[in-house]
Amino acid sequence: MSLFKTAARTAVASSVHGRIQRRQHERWAAADQARVAAPPAQAPVPAPPAPAPAAPAAAPLDTDELLNQLERLGKLRDSGVLTDAEFAAQKARLLG
Repeated sequence: MSLFKTAARTAVASSVHGRIQRRQHERWAAADQARVAAPPAQAPVPAPPAPAPAAPAAAPLDTDELLNQLERLGKLRDSGVLTDAEFAAQKARLLG
């Protein structure tokens, strides 16, 4: 009779194990379906970058530096690198 008890225990254990596996498989399948059916989570929109700080006012050039830059602009105009309009605009920028 012990052989029958062992066979019965094995059958019960196998049946229980099969049910547990089936339930777990159903749970995993339901979780997968829910994940697929759910709309994708949207990433948070990053905050816009902070505006760049205003450029500090250019320090006034000393007279020698101003003359050097004006001479350089004149040479660039004379060599054809700058047009008369570009020269006038840069000169006005330097003289402020």
